[in-house]
Amino acid sequence: MTEPTEIDTGVDGIVVRLHPVDRLTFGSFVDCNMATAWIGETFRIFPGKYGEDPVWGDGSHLKYADGATVAEAFERRPDEFRTPELPPNAPRGTPGLHGAVWFETVYQDPADASGRTLYALYHNENYPETLPFDPETGEGLSDTDWPPGLQGDGSVQAAPRIGIMHSTDGGESWADRGILLEDRDERMIRLPVNRNYCFPGGVGDPSAVADGDHLYVFFGEYAYPTAWSADTWDRDAEAAAQCISVARIPLAELDDPTGAARRWDGTAFAAAWDGVGQPIASLRIPTGEGGGAVSQGDELYYWGPSVSWNEHLGVWVMLMGRVDGPFWVGDSLYLSINPNRHLGDGANAQDWSTPVRIVHRPGHTLWYPSLQPTDSPEDLAARRTSLRLGRDARLFFKDMAGDDHVYVSDFRVEFDRRP
Repeated sequence: MTEPTEIDTGVDGIVVRLHPVDRLTFGSFVDCNMATAWIGETFRIFPGKYGEDPVWGDGSHLKYADGATVAEAFERRPDEFRTPELPPNAPRGTPGLHGAVWFETVYQDPADASGRTLYALYHNENYPETLPFDPETGEGLSDTDWPPGLQGDGSVQAAPRIGIMHSTDGGESWADRGILLEDRDERMIRLPVNRNYCFPGGVGDPSAVADGDHLYVFFGEYAYPTAWSADTWDRDAEAAAQCISVARIPLAELDDPTGAARRWDGTAFAAAWDGVGQPIASLRIPTGEGGGAVSQGDELYYWGPSVSWNEHLGVWVMLMGRVDGPFWVGDSLYLSINPNRHLGDGANAQDWSTPVRIVHRPGHTLWYPSLQPTDSPEDLAARRTSLRLGRDARLFFKDMAGDDHVYVSDFRVEFDRRP
């Protein structure tokens, strides 16, 4: 086994060391952050996709599996996964759940000692077909000048938003509580400007952590900051509004989230749940380093945050991917540190370090980095999950090269602080 790679984060002497380990290849479908939780004495994982999708095909892969240890859960065979009871898609044009969903992060209500009360934040993708535009309410998606999607010119782009589901039985069944964050149709970036084959706008791929009385939601932001028009589109205005953003919602409002969240507006959590916020400035890639507007397809931006509290160092850690070109390609994974314990004080939720690259695989596309606990006696005793970790963690990510798409762990990550 080769020696570890040490990477300086640039924050308070904090370094991360990537220790190569024997590869663990996950046996089931993953296309999201890997949400994990301890339900009593059981470590449970929630990968997969569920719901209607006219472009990629309807999903029935949102499942769960568990084990007495972390490794046991991740080593489950596909036939050992179970299918939870999920709400059906509502008829188009009626209220309810539309489009496909992926569980990205799970919050456990600490008031329930059994650990069975869960809130799953889901990434929800829709198209003009599944969520048609209603001119009376302004809700939904209009197909006018809608851009082509990830399957090329014969497909269409999906627009993401973020919702919440609730479970009282440890994730065996779920009730939809509604949409938490979304961008309206008027801010979608359309033809002829959009040429990224990704998203025309919207918010997605959330990672949520609790601090104080709020749940802080970190997410990708892809829309234009005002009503979009090809005649008035400005590349710099678009780029300044995009990247990884943060909003928060009171924990007391999780059962009725629509309208309760507030986005960071540049000075406070004051922008509406469906309004215009400000992304985290330190996570925007400067123009001189190739950063720019999501719609252009050849300009760089970070996406897919996965946030955890590191108990060993007393800091927040964020992993993310980077888009390097059209069709969501990107061969690297990055890490950023926030040294502030309380995200609600002042601008603490914005205080993230310049990301440093931790994994680089030329010719591959890397998505969904996630830190998971180990099976050390300390991690098992502390019931650590993807949201709360110690000195050591296991790094997982989706690795795609050609037709080979796998969700793997090749590294143990050690967090340390130099004297």
